[in-house]
Formats: sequence, C-alpha cells, structure tokens
Amino acid sequence: MHNAVSQSRRAFLSRTGQVTTAAALAGLTGGMSREAAAADCASEADVTAITDNHYLLTDVRLEDGFERDGDIVTGTRTSLNTLEIKDGKIAALHAAGTTLPSGVPVYQASGQLALPKMRDMHIHLDKTFYGGPWKAPLPRQGKTIMDMIALEEKLLPQLLPTSEQRAEGLIALIQSKGSTVARSHCNIDPVSGLKSLEHLKLALEKHKDSFDCEIVAFPQHGLLHSKVDGLMREAMQMGAAYVGGLDPTNVDSAMEKSLDAMFQIAIDSGKGVDIHLHETSPAGVAAIDYMIDTVEKNPVLKDKVTISHAFALTTLSPEALDETAARLAANGMTIASTVPIGGLTMPLPQLSKAGVFVMTGTDSVIDHWSPFGSGDMLEKAYLYAQLYRGSDEYHLSRSLAISTGGILPLDADGNRAWPKIGDEAGFTLASASCSAEAVARVSPRSATFHKGRLVSGGVAKASS
Repeated sequence: MHNAVSQSRRAFLSRTGQVTTAAALAGLTGGMSREAAAADCASEADVTAITDNHYLLTDVRLEDGFERDGDIVTGTRTSLNTLEIKDGKIAALHAAGTTLPSGVPVYQASGQLALPKMRDMHIHLDKTFYGGPWKAPLPRQGKTIMDMIALEEKLLPQLLPTSEQRAEGLIALIQSKGSTVARSHCNIDPVSGLKSLEHLKLALEKHKDSFDCEIVAFPQHGLLHSKVDGLMREAMQMGAAYVGGLDPTNVDSAMEKSLDAMFQIAIDSGKGVDIHLHETSPAGVAAIDYMIDTVEKNPVLKDKVTISHAFALTTLSPEALDETAARLAANGMTIASTVPIGGLTMPLPQLSKAGVFVMTGTDSVIDHWSPFGSGDMLEKAYLYAQLYRGSDEYHLSRSLAISTGGILPLDADGNRAWPKIGDEAGFTLASASCSAEAVARVSPRSATFHKGRLVSGGVAKASS
C-alpha cells in the first residue's frame, strides 16, 4: 500500500511541472528549484521506499560539538554514524568503525547530514492552486480583507472538486522539504460548508502512516459574519483539533463577542484554539489582551491557545512587550509566525527569551492570497537568521529551532541533544556539513523519514 501511495503521489507531482517551471526562476522565494533538485537526487538513488521494520542507515552525518576559538564558536564537529532503526525508533547509534549487527538490511545516507524532522505549523492544505496551471493572485492594492473574502466565495466552488488531490500534492511537497508534521487550517464557511474538511480528512487518511497533521476549523469568512457557529461545532465532532478565528474587529465587528464565541466552542468541545490575528491597530492589541484575560479566567484553556500572525505585537513598546510576553508564557500561549519580511518585523527572539513557544509555517502555497509559499521550513530558519542577525556559526545553528519545534542537534553548550536512542526515527537528510550551513544555504534535502519510514526522496542500497 505504501509503494502504491508513493507512486501515485509522484505521478501527481510529475504533472505539476507547468506550475513549477516559472516558480523555479524565482529562486528562494518560489522554492521550486530546490524541489526539482531534490527530485533529481532521489531519482539517482537506489531506494525510494523502505519496508523493513528493522534496518541500518549507514554514513549518516551527525553533529558532535562546537569548535571554538576561546569563547567564540567557529565551527561544528561532525562524524559519520550508523542509525539502527527498529519499530519506528532509533534503537542504537553506531559510530564509524564499530561492528554492526548482522542479518539486518543496510542502506546508505552517503554522508548526508541528518536534521530533526521539520514542522509546518501554519498551512492551508485545503485551498491552493498548486497542482494546476500557474495562476497569479489578482492585485491586492486597495483590497480589504472583506474584498478578499468576497473573491474567495467565488473561487471555492472552482477549487473544491480537486481539493483532495491538491492537498495530497502539498503534503508531498512539504515532505520533500523535510516536514512530516503540520497544522492545517481548513475553511469552514457557508460556501463550502464542511466539504473542505471532508476532502482534507480523506487526503490525510491516505497519508496517516507518513504524515501527522492537526486540523484547525477555520472560519475564513468570519465566525459571526458568516454565521458558522453550528458548522464549527460539527467540525469539532468530525475531528478538528483546534477552533479557529479571524480578526474579530475587522471582520466580525465585535471583538469581545467574536472571541467569546470562539472560546466557548473550544471549552464546550474540549479542544484548543488557533486564531488568525492580522490586526495591527489598537484593536489587535486589545484582542491579545482579551485572549490572555480569557485564558487566565479559564484554566482549562491553559497551554491550548495559539495566536497566529499576532502582528499587533510589533506595535508595542519594549516595556509593554515584556509584560505581554510574560503573560503569554505564564499561560502557555503559543505564537505561530511565518517570519514575515517587509514593514513588520515580529519580536520573535524577545518572545522566545520570555519563554513563549514560537513556531512557524508556510501559510499560503500558490493560492489567491499569495504566490510565494514554498512549503520549506528550512527557508523560515534562513529568514529568521537574516532578520535577527544570526550570521555566525552559533546563531545560524540556533535558528534551526523555529523549523523543528525547538529540537536541535546540539544544545547551547555544544553537547549532542539529538538524535538519541529511543527517539522517533523522524529526520531529513541534507546536503550540508552542519546545521549552520544548512540554514545559511537552504541546503537541498535528499530524503525524509517519518517514524522509520522513508516517505520522500531516496537513499542508496548498501552493497551486499
């Protein structure tokens, strides 16, 4: 079954060349040229599926520690190792030159660097132009979010017939970039009803052994504005893990009422919250404060609330930011950011320093909102390093954390923190000498593993 799914996925992607050709010329922003390079690398490998429950992966490059000149980190030491993988976990780590278990299938990583699995924690798998002919978004200048909602109401009926197949295409794309964990927002609106959710669930079911995904029921047209409270509650019963929301002032025109309705669905269903908050006006700050107040009053919501985008944090004074960050951290509230470039520079390092968990995601991938998403979380680490001046070896290596959910090969002192015996065998192989280089160069990935399964790319079969 796994081989059949992989072949079907590759066949679908092979039909998307007309989409990716123009994007390949866009370099980093489009990200498709690296996808093609990874596909070429995989085509030269001997193995694109591993069915063994117990096997060895040799010549894996792992990070051992930092090289220093006094207190300055000048490089990263690595070595070649063999990962012994059994029952989806790393059963043992064998240094080069040691005797390996006999009678176990052997595959080769050919000196590629292992990086922790990546996590795309804000994506819209249910609506995209990806997989079809190239289509740039219409001009956004002068358009309000309500204008965009009106446009989407016209586009959704056109997207729904192929949304399941295109979701599968996006899953394959982000797997090729090293991500096997995601959180996908899924439209719940009067136009598509629960159809987008139904189609997304079908796509995810086909990849349940190779991809983990949480679903956010997302009222893209406004929770109150589109009157979808009932549909949202049905979505929770269908398995959505989070209640979504959208700009309670700009879209729903009733900040407290909108947020109260969102939180009530979460409390009633025992689920979490993940709201899109784009507002940068004082209303955006007020919404953040109100959400923190709500979590403080309802301990059942602690550690279960994510604010996506949260652009209003860019408007706070240093003192106000410190206070807000401390309250977010105390209530276990997470910030999901796309690491935006341009006029708004999110205070992500300050939030992390205060103890707020910060994660990243693609958001749009070639859709009517944006043509730029590549599905590559390593690009997010690259942007993070550039925005926050992480150009030296140490800070480049630390920037990787935003892409992996905080998991890094080396801890702050340079001790190996990952991988360890007993860890899930989830990782990606990159053409890089160390994680600092992988971040700085957005190095191509040749293979992605999830719970011991090879789910994208390929590796060489060892000679017998």
